[in-house]
Amino acid sequence: MSYIAIQTNQLTRDFGKVRAVDHINFEVDSGSLFGFLGPNGSGKTTTIRLLLGLLEPTQGTSSVLGFNSINQGQLVRENCGALLEHTGLYERLTAAENLEFYGRVFRLSASERNARIKELLTNMGLWDRKNETVRSWSRGMKQKLAVARAMLHRPKVIFLDEPTAGLDPVAASAFREDLQNLVRQSGVTVFLTTHNLNEAEKLCDRVGVIREGRLLAIGSPDELRLRNGNPFIDVVGSGFSQEVMKKLEQRPQITSVRQQDQHVRIQFETGFDSSALIPLLVEHGINIEEIRKGKSSLEDVFLTLMEEENVQ
Repeated sequence: MSYIAIQTNQLTRDFGKVRAVDHINFEVDSGSLFGFLGPNGSGKTTTIRLLLGLLEPTQGTSSVLGFNSINQGQLVRENCGALLEHTGLYERLTAAENLEFYGRVFRLSASERNARIKELLTNMGLWDRKNETVRSWSRGMKQKLAVARAMLHRPKVIFLDEPTAGLDPVAASAFREDLQNLVRQSGVTVFLTTHNLNEAEKLCDRVGVIREGRLLAIGSPDELRLRNGNPFIDVVGSGFSQEVMKKLEQRPQITSVRQQDQHVRIQFETGFDSSALIPLLVEHGINIEEIRKGKSSLEDVFLTLMEEENVQ
């Protein structure tokens, strides 16, 4: 049975004259993977620190697992795991020794430590390398071990602050897959900050979009696509003149027209009959090689939200 694992109410934090987090309200259900999206400096890390009770809010409140983040910050941190900007690993120790050390810090019994270390390293694909010194590992492997460290004491909520930043695409993909498997098996609630929209779309049940401390939208990726993104067609061909582009932009129900070399994306309102555009293109001498229909990605939605915020 699910419950509200994380909740904020008008949560606000100022640093002098700078408002880093601006009256944000959201809830995260237990057992879900929640993505907090925004560009660098948007307030993502500050929000995590507020939730963990590491910073006091200027206004508003937050709670994690029913504990007030300020008055009961120690209980919040005892029941949560976190991977922030530093891995927290001791690089002169082996993978097993790192987890053994943290298992003792969390006061796990010897039998529980041994079982949990094997379980986590196996799930992360690191068991065969448990006796290697961490210093020689790649960044991707260190990140996996750092997640295992954060999960060691079986927390109910885990905070991950841009965990794939700096990883190459192959390492990031492997990390995401291992994280998904870990979440499914443990039922932990994950609060993930990222500016990697592809990552959020693949991983998250729900996402919130933040910019300059303000929460612009929240919902599942599909809900945000429906609310803020429009369907489109991609036309690949040649002969796209300025006259044709202008005529397309002037058509009712067409919301945007973007050209990149031989590729034009025409975005339009839901319900618009895009087939009516083909005769127009042919009539103006466009040599059409391919037409693809699609719906907005989370990246399209994000860019739309950023553009709307710039206009305001």
